[in-house]
Amino acid sequence: MKPLIVHHTPDPYADTHSPDTHQDTFSKTVLGFWMYLMTDCILFAALFTTYAVLHNNTFGGPSSRELFSLSTSFTETMILLFSSVTCGLGMLSALRNDKNRVVAWFSVAFLLGASFVAIELNEFTHLVHEGNSWRRSAFLSSFFTLVGTHGLHVSIGLLWMFVMMIQVYLLGVTAITFRRLAVFSMFWHFLDLVWIFIFTFVYLMGVI
Repeated sequence: MKPLIVHHTPDPYADTHSPDTHQDTFSKTVLGFWMYLMTDCILFAALFTTYAVLHNNTFGGPSSRELFSLSTSFTETMILLFSSVTCGLGMLSALRNDKNRVVAWFSVAFLLGASFVAIELNEFTHLVHEGNSWRRSAFLSSFFTLVGTHGLHVSIGLLWMFVMMIQVYLLGVTAITFRRLAVFSMFWHFLDLVWIFIFTFVYLMGVI
């Protein structure tokens, strides 16, 4: 009697590399992304410097004290801080290999991030309708550029987060999806840190 031979279909999502290879890939990815974040730091440092130089150049128009609402910017700050907390809870769930909680926590972070962008767009729209667009003065040009660049980063982060939630839902928490989640969380926390500087330097100091 011939022995029974069972043919197994290979799992396309199975980890085919050794743990050392995954660790090496993870380290290189994180290092490369840190280098990207450093370039973003230079970008925002340049925008902050530009705003510091131009924030008094109102060209006879309203100043930051007349335009900015501290309550609105504080609400934005709290929303973004809580989104970072939920992002961190999502990463803890990923460490426990609980894909449902990962998707749930990141969904909350997504909704909070979308709320932040909506409030910022509403603020911009209100300023433009009142005749205080980026064209009115150097102060407003530097303000719209600095805050708008951060808002653009958050919007890109939301798209990235949405794609990651789909990947985790379909593929589960694998070495590859975990690495991508870790890199994304670095990006999201970085945006939170930048916003704290914007809130302090632009809104808080501008109103006080």
